[in-house]
Amino acid sequence: MADERVAVVTGASAGIGEATARELARRGWHCVLLARRQERIEALASEIRGEWEVCDVMDRAQVDDVAARVLARHPRIELLVNNAGVPGRGTFVSVEPDTVERVLRTNYLGGVWCARAFLPGLREAAENGGSAHIVNVVSVAGTIAFAPAGPYAAAKHAQLAFSRSLAATLRRERIYVHSVLPGFVETEGFTPRSTLKNPLMRRFVIEADAVAKTIVKAVERNRREVTIPWFPYRLVSIAQALVPGVVAQLGGRFGYHPWVQD
Repeated sequence: MADERVAVVTGASAGIGEATARELARRGWHCVLLARRQERIEALASEIRGEWEVCDVMDRAQVDDVAARVLARHPRIELLVNNAGVPGRGTFVSVEPDTVERVLRTNYLGGVWCARAFLPGLREAAENGGSAHIVNVVSVAGTIAFAPAGPYAAAKHAQLAFSRSLAATLRRERIYVHSVLPGFVETEGFTPRSTLKNPLMRRFVIEADAVAKTIVKAVERNRREVTIPWFPYRLVSIAQALVPGVVAQLGGRFGYHPWVQD
């Protein structure tokens, strides 16, 4: 156990978080799984010989308590994967106010609280010539003002700015921060193959396993920011910066079916 690299993965009960934990375990990492659903992470931890802690990342006090327990067992944390997230489909004028708050607190602030809480373990791993890593699983929505999922896009914009700022802040300490920006991914909580109304966009939906492999490669190759898949999402991100009005119009055409609302 002492020689194993320790990774903390949030939102590990399903989707990208579960796939990432499995990929890390396959490559020899010892994973500590964080999520709200105990039965799911307990079963996964048993399967991959890891550990688990029930944690709702939008609760700062709970994050601090969980981090204290994990750091007591593992003073060195080589990797933190901030993956926990919730959907926020609908416009800013149609969704409930509670949805806006929940999405912001989970998708943005949850990563902030986790980074701060686990920073002592990351610093311990980075001392004496070592290094540590934080991966923030953002989204292409962090670069595109996608009105059909307004609250989600806004939270992801904030998360990307946080990730980039944190990268600049911690680099001198040999703690490297990576932003991974997936496009539409089919998971338990996000089902774009059935909710997207445009058949063209449904062709670019990817699986959680592909994102998990990208996360691990970003750490191994020290890539600061990665979009997956590169086409067409990176091009759309560039278009957002150059012709935002055009992208805003296309958002309505490539959005969700009218009945999709969180």
